[in-house]
Amino acid sequence: MADRLLSMVLLVLALAGSAFAKDAAPLADDPVLQARVIRIAEELRCLVCQNETIAASNADLAVDLRNQIRVQIGQGRSDAEIRDFMVQRYGDFVLYRPPLKSSTLALWVGPFVLLLVAGTVLLRQIRRRRALIAARPLTPAEAERARRLLGEENSPAS
Repeated sequence: MADRLLSMVLLVLALAGSAFAKDAAPLADDPVLQARVIRIAEELRCLVCQNETIAASNADLAVDLRNQIRVQIGQGRSDAEIRDFMVQRYGDFVLYRPPLKSSTLALWVGPFVLLLVAGTVLLRQIRRRRALIAARPLTPAEAERARRLLGEENSPAS
């Protein structure tokens, strides 16, 4: 009897809690405004995460930047003016696709230069190793072992 009463009390409490629950508040009352905020935020890099846009990031700074975008939209600024404000404040790094200019040249060319350097180093190492192997003849013990491994035990040494 006590188990049944306890179960009923717990059920009533659970149902009462859900009766007072609220839906999550929308990010913006205006869906057009929210879509514009997200469109602009997808073009800006999260300065904390660095590999995510501020639209995708949950970092406190990203939330603040999205709110800043909302405020600036409310002030009547265009998308370009908002991006320019962010660049002026945080530099070209805040843009997910920075423009090609002298200060961002390393961002655009750097990965290709590193790939070229790595390929060159790899090719030199391979050539040097081949040259070392070809230049050093086998010792008699190594030659004998090679003949045994190849199944040529009775072959005369060359």
